[in-house]
This record gives sequence, structure tokens and C-alpha cells, in this order.
Amino acid sequence: MPAGVAGADDEPSLMTPEWADSDEGPEDSTFLSRQARRLVRADDSAQRRVYRTYLTARAVLGVALLLTQLVLLGLSGRDLSWLPMVAGVYALQALLAWWRWAYRAEGRQRSLRRLHWWATIGVDVAAFGVLHWLDPGSSLNHAALLVLPVLMAGVLSPRVPALATASAAALMLLAAAWQRGIAGGDVLSLMSQAGLAGIGLFVIVLVSGQMASRLAREERTARGSLELARQQAELNRLVIDEMSDGVLVVDRQCRVRSANPAARKMLAEQGQCPVPPFSLQSEEGWRSLSEAVTSAYRAGHWPRDGVDLALSYAGASPHSVRVRARFTQGQRGTVLATEGGGEVLAVLFVERLRDVLARQRQERLVAMGRISAGIAHEIRNPLAAVAQANALLSEDALRPDQERLLRIVADNVERLKRIVDDVMEAAPGGQAPSRTLDLTQEVGTICAEFARTVGVVLGHECRLRVQIPPQPVGAVFDADHLRRVLVNLLENALRHSRDMAGSVLLSVEMLDGPYVRLSVASDGDPIGPEVEAHLFEPFHSTRSRGTGLGLYICRQLCERHGASIDYMRRPGARHPNVFQVVLRKDSVASEGRLYL
Repeated sequence: MPAGVAGADDEPSLMTPEWADSDEGPEDSTFLSRQARRLVRADDSAQRRVYRTYLTARAVLGVALLLTQLVLLGLSGRDLSWLPMVAGVYALQALLAWWRWAYRAEGRQRSLRRLHWWATIGVDVAAFGVLHWLDPGSSLNHAALLVLPVLMAGVLSPRVPALATASAAALMLLAAAWQRGIAGGDVLSLMSQAGLAGIGLFVIVLVSGQMASRLAREERTARGSLELARQQAELNRLVIDEMSDGVLVVDRQCRVRSANPAARKMLAEQGQCPVPPFSLQSEEGWRSLSEAVTSAYRAGHWPRDGVDLALSYAGASPHSVRVRARFTQGQRGTVLATEGGGEVLAVLFVERLRDVLARQRQERLVAMGRISAGIAHEIRNPLAAVAQANALLSEDALRPDQERLLRIVADNVERLKRIVDDVMEAAPGGQAPSRTLDLTQEVGTICAEFARTVGVVLGHECRLRVQIPPQPVGAVFDADHLRRVLVNLLENALRHSRDMAGSVLLSVEMLDGPYVRLSVASDGDPIGPEVEAHLFEPFHSTRSRGTGLGLYICRQLCERHGASIDYMRRPGARHPNVFQVVLRKDSVASEGRLYL
């Protein structure tokens, strides 16, 4: 037995490429992966198919060889009954091997095991060699049969055992030629013929081995491409499924081949949308979309900025969407490029129109904020010069009317400074890092400083009442930004509240989950719905001298630190106007705090 085959269980052969995958690959619903799996199935490599074909060929050859020997025995009249016996034993063994390994689970082993090698290639070399040795002068050339096991050894075995198989077959041919020469034949001619046949067998082994190696490399490349395609398809599916925009793949007949969850939600009527594939023409509410797709296929292009469509359903108000489209085979001018011969598919990107308009408004606000910040920065220098000149004038002895004019100038300079600061704060810029604060300590300190600044007394029977927990409460924010938000809310609350005890209530409450709530409530008149709709928009103010940036800046600062701010109206309550800031909770160490 060749040494290379003796260790076949440990040494891999071409039957077991190192890149072999598991028999059961992950299920993939994408078209690309399905096609790749159809071409290269994970549980049926090319070597296994060759091995099964070889087993089938042995069975057919064994039966044909037995019948041929029986016919020759009857025609020749020679006493060669042992030749049909050898052929019969070989045919029986070939049929048993075919039944046992060709289409049963044992035929899908991960290597050409020792038993498999001996039961196929080894038996073939021995049987054909014996037939050639016992009847060298027969009209049937048994030596040609040795090509089959040698060829299969080159394909299914590593190089060393394959060359050993060719060597064994060549030695049998040389031995048979020497026997015939001793019996009275031309030794030189017979040995030359056997030598040439042996060289041919070696050539067959080398060529078939190279072809098998190339087949293995190509299959390795195919399987690698299959895995990459599967991974890419899975990544694409995950990305598309997580997109907030709807994505539809539609063919020329308006059949939806694929749709992500966002698209199905937009197309859903009463919360239900069929699973792809389905037709856009099956629902009356999708008529505008199907007509737009049909027109695009007919015209060969889709507007670059998209098309605004209305999807309407019975018993529900219509909702508007903006649809953009791209074609799978690209566009050339205004005509679909179909030279590739494949089917053209349209990929539709669907967005709710209100989201598009909100994004456009936000972009305009950002651009306006940058411009405003630049203008405010340019105002600071001359404003500082005016303030300094006004301060120098106030040092001289002035008449009462002149002092009044200087106070007017100073007041308006301060107002301009506040406007500049508000504009600079609202403009996009560097974001202060968030950190964990002791909310009870920070709120107590800010309220104490604010009360001293505006001349308000803190206490249960005073206008501003503060309720904070006695224990530390950790929250994620920035101390300076928290001061800015809280001072703005307190100023608004005092401005619009009554002059009574407890008119303004500030409280800190622990919420379920990882959140804490900071509330500022006042007893002023409830804010009207027409004003509430624009509370947090920039440059919207109910005061003639206000900038309209206070609450807008508060919301911007809250969003920077993962918090939220909202207004809640409570008609009939002691404090009908409530502004709530919900912050992320975090653990904080107990330290000395200012108690109110």
C-alpha cells in the first residue's frame, strides 16, 4: 500500500480541501447567494462528484468485463474459466462498493480513507494486473484498463500515492512483458512497449493531478466568493433594515421584490402590509406610486430631486411622501441603459414629506446660525468700545439729563451683549463634554445665586419654592450648561407668574428607569396652543425686547447631553405651566452640599 494512503486519515487529500465548509451553511434569502449556492453546493464538492462517478463507472465496467469474458469463453473454446471468475469477483466487488458508498452517507466522507482507496483504486490495479498477467496474448487488451485506476489516483489522491499507483501498474506491465519474453517472445520489443505504457501512466498521473489541483483552486475561489457574497448580502440587509428611509425594489410590472421595515410601515394600511413579493397595483392607496413607477420606466428617468406623492386609504387621512429612484443598470442621459441584457429594477427611496421638510428647516437653521454667529462675533469688538467709552464719560461730572442718556446707552449695550451671547450659544460649535453631577447640590447652588441676583427670597412661604431630595442624585450634564438652562426657565417662570408665595416651584424627582426629572412650574396663565407650537423655535418671542433664543438654546443644550426638555399644560392645577427637563441618571458620591 502506498505510504501516502496509509496515513490518509491524517493527511488530507484532494477529497478534503482545507477550505471545506460545514455540510449545512446558514440560510440566506438573497438572490445572489441563492444563485451561488445553486452553482457550488456546500455539501457536494467536485471531488465527491468525481468519486461517485468513478464508483458508478467501476460497476458498469465490472459487469461489461464479466459479460465480455463469458462471450470470449464461449467463442474461443479455450479452457480459461478462471478469467470469468476473476471478472465476476471484480464485478461483484464493484457493485457492492457502488451500492455502499456512491449514494449513501458513507460516500460523503471528508477524506479518501484507507478502506476506500483499497476497495477502489487498489482493487482495480490488482484485478486488471492479474487479468493482463494471466492472459497476455488475448485479443482483449487488459493493460488499457489500468488507465482508469491510475487516472483516479491522480485526481483523488495526493501526488505521492498517485505516483506509487502508477509505479505499481508500470511494474505489472514490465513483469508481464518479461514473462512473455521468457516464453519465447521478443523481449526487447515487449519491454519497450511496456516501458512506453508505463511512461504514459506517469504522464496521466501528473496531468490529472494538475487538473485536479486547478479544479480545487477554482472551487476554493468559488466558495470564497460565495462566502463574501453571503456576508455582503447580510450586511446590506442589516443596513437597509435599519434605515429610517423606506427602500423598495420594484420591477417594470410594479411588483415589489423587496421592502425594508420602514417602507412596509409607510405603505401599511391599518398597520398591515403584505410581505414581498406583492404588487403596487393591488391597493388603491398605492395608485399614485404605481403610476409614477410606470411612467419612470416608460420615460427612462426619474427626477433627481424626487417626486412628492400622496398615499391615501379609505377612512384615513392621506400622508405625503417623497420618492427618489435609482435603476439597477444605471442611466445614460434620459434612457435606461439595458445593453447588459439583464432585467432593469428600480430602487425606490421613500421618505415622509414632513421629515424631509423638517430636515430642510434644520439645515436652514444651521446655516443661519453660522451666519448669525459670524455677525455676532464682528459686533462684539465695536460693542466693547462703546461700553468702554460710555464708562469713561460717566466718570465726569454730568448734568442729570446727561446721566440719564448714559444709563440708556449702558442698558442697551448690556442688551446687545445678551443678544450676542445668545446667538453665539445657539450657533453650532464645540460640544462641552458631559460629566456626572450631583443634581441636588448643583440645583441648590444655582437657585441660591439666582435668588441673590434677582432679589428673591427662598423658602416655603416665599415666591420661589425649591423641593430637592435630601440625598445626592447623580445626573449626566455640564455644570455651566445646567446653569444656563435653569436660569432661563426660572426667569421665564418669575416673569409670567403671580406675586404670591409659592408661585414658582422647582423640584427634582427620581423616575423609574435610568432618568431623573427637573421641573419648573409657575402659576401664570396657561400658554396658548398657538404659542406652544413655536415655544422651542429660534427667534420666536412674545416680548418686544426678547431675542426668542432662550428656550431654543435650552433644548440645544439638553440634546447635547442626552437630555430632553418639554412643556406640559395642566389646566386647573395650582401651577398650570410646567417645563420638564429629563436627564440621564448616574451614580455620584455623597459630598457636602448646599441645603435650602
